Amino acid sequence: MAKNERFQRVSVLGAGVMGSGIAAHLAGAGLDVYLLDIVPPDPAQARKDRSAFARGGLERALKNKPALFFTQRDADRVRVGNLEDDLEEAARADLVIEVIKEDLALKHALFARLEPLVGERTIISSNTSGIAIQQMIDGRSASFRSRFLVTHFFNPVRYMRLLELVAGKDTDPAVLARLARFGEETLGKGIVYGKDTTNFVANRIGIYGMMWLIKEAVKGGYTVEEVDAIFGTPMGRAKSAVFRTADMVGLDTVAHVAQNCYDNLVSDEEREMFKLPEVLARMVGKNILGDKTRGGFYKKTDKGVLALDLNTLEYREQQKPRFDSIKAAKGAADLAGRLRAVVYGSDRAATLARRSTAASLAYTSRRIPEIADDIVNIDRGMRWGYGWDVGPFEAWDLLGAADFTATIEAEGFRPAGWVKEMLGSGRGAFYAGGPGARTYFDIPGKRDQAVPEDAKVIVLDGLRPTREVLKNDGASLIDLGDGIACLELHTKMNAIDADVVAMIDQSVDKVGKDFDGLVVGNQAGDAFSAGANIFMMLLGAQQKNWAAIEEGVKALQDALMRLRYSDFPVVTAPFGLALGGGAELAMHGDASRANAELYIGLVEAGVGLIPAGGGCKEMVCRALGDLPDSVDPFPLLQQLFMTIAMGKVSMSCEEARAMGFLRPSDGVTLNRDFLLHDAKQTALGLFRAGYRRPRQRTVRLPGRSGYATFKSALQQMRAANQISDHDVVVGSKLAWVLCGGDISTQARVGEQHLLDLEREAFVSLIGEPKTQ
Repeated sequence: MAKNERFQRVSVLGAGVMGSGIAAHLAGAGLDVYLLDIVPPDPAQARKDRSAFARGGLERALKNKPALFFTQRDADRVRVGNLEDDLEEAARADLVIEVIKEDLALKHALFARLEPLVGERTIISSNTSGIAIQQMIDGRSASFRSRFLVTHFFNPVRYMRLLELVAGKDTDPAVLARLARFGEETLGKGIVYGKDTTNFVANRIGIYGMMWLIKEAVKGGYTVEEVDAIFGTPMGRAKSAVFRTADMVGLDTVAHVAQNCYDNLVSDEEREMFKLPEVLARMVGKNILGDKTRGGFYKKTDKGVLALDLNTLEYREQQKPRFDSIKAAKGAADLAGRLRAVVYGSDRAATLARRSTAASLAYTSRRIPEIADDIVNIDRGMRWGYGWDVGPFEAWDLLGAADFTATIEAEGFRPAGWVKEMLGSGRGAFYAGGPGARTYFDIPGKRDQAVPEDAKVIVLDGLRPTREVLKNDGASLIDLGDGIACLELHTKMNAIDADVVAMIDQSVDKVGKDFDGLVVGNQAGDAFSAGANIFMMLLGAQQKNWAAIEEGVKALQDALMRLRYSDFPVVTAPFGLALGGGAELAMHGDASRANAELYIGLVEAGVGLIPAGGGCKEMVCRALGDLPDSVDPFPLLQQLFMTIAMGKVSMSCEEARAMGFLRPSDGVTLNRDFLLHDAKQTALGLFRAGYRRPRQRTVRLPGRSGYATFKSALQQMRAANQISDHDVVVGSKLAWVLCGGDISTQARVGEQHLLDLEREAFVSLIGEPKTQ
């Protein structure tokens, strides 16, 4: 993005749930944010604080769980104001996002006031999903209309990847392109281009499917638990499935979106499907709205989670569904196998899954080009907005495009004519090609088109066939081009085992000879690495094979030290879960390029162990490596002790930085798809800047006196029944390592000394019966 196109300041008009969530995410992305809301209508409250509503929205965002801010310090970037006194200043922003009540008259009035205040380059957007763009900008100038569009975020904004962009007929294409770059690169969103139709892409398809399914479930006598058992993981959907998702979103919200479709989609051939099911209308009427009212289709009680009887609206104990098709799906090797096991099964679950899928896919196919121009935008909308593993047309391919089209018709539903034309032309799928080179069927052109991807997207599976340099059962080394290689783990949950350790050693040798730098990263779903494979060490402990355990720990330590002190730059790219050994791997590079959603921690104490792959050593060296001799190290060691002993895990990249798992200089990428690219660029930058291998560090530690202080504190906690006897054992071993072991006060030790202490403590603890 050119310098003059960068957004630095954004104003958000409306501080409700969506507005405050958008403001929090913008602040987390590094922007200055102005959050405005109306002046309180109560005169007494207005005299006290005219910006109370906006301030309240910010405070609610700070308290929200799950957290909306990456760190609460990001809230310092948010200023609050009100729409009467502060609109002129808010209008000076690069982007103004309207998130007020879904009321056309209110939006008209606000835009009329805003128009004379905004600059010539300011972009104006609305987060609406229910009011047409042409209605909102009626009466506005040509300049205003050219800079106006819809930016439809999904809630909660931080965690939901989808951002639907909808241009009006007068929107400048350059404005749309600029917002798309901003959404992808700065906010980390997946962009879907929709049309100016009611509820755009994801909600149009998602709400249709939900309304159809609720009505069919009631008609067929299915229970809440049965529906969610079918339409969760077995069908490649979010674990919250249907009814749990509705509870989380809020039944009033679901009802509003459905009613909005019914009221506005007068030409939709299936308009009646959006009419609220009787059970949903009754629940909303009784204020049974889901999590927000502590009861919806499910209700948490002291006796556990109860389920709603869809006929009586009374809660009862859950009944575990048992279906042969679901059991078969659990044994399938991949998503295609799961889908086929359920949809082509012969029990009640299969009947509902088959009919629901047939109805939904047929309806979705008929929505092109009404809601989007192509299948890619619809598939991405459902993946990024509803948490599906694959979109509708991708699922259709997995079921067999021709086979399931025949099933759709056999079930009495009608796919779009273009589907039959595509299949009749001899093409057997909606998509073709492998990872990184996918094409899709372009409906108007009746030919293959490349699936659009940003140049920053690196697909390891696409590189693997021609650029895999080394491989074993645990990991691979892949050539990323430009002299940079990537060490990719591919064990289950990317756990670190002997094969991974061997590949680290082999990669250091290979990169040292043939490459300029190394990235450590992968593209697994949710885990950079969930830790070392402790199970194999437990087997060794039960066999009392202490030498083999110590050898395995030392092999990991040595491999990570080789990585850290190699002759070339190493950049780690952690994301998602980076626990135990995964955290240690992430910390042993010259730099890290982390994804914003990073859940990293040294969690070994939770299983009666301490970190032994260099985690203790690295935390101590990062905290104390630059500490002057005149400063007491003990307070910093206390913080490290609590972090490791309590197995604390960061809830974001910025929390990871505050805890010491990331350095102040380490970079952050909000868009997971760009993470390997950004890590590669960091490695290239280090190499081109004249990389020099760092020296090993020494630290001054308190030794025996510091350990005695920790030991005393642990004994006091035990006496107060705050911890167990075994907690004292584990905590004492950890304190011994952090304090440097049997050394005098003020002594300096090197990294190998700390590694030896880690290894000795680990082997000792794994021999403890209570640890085992």
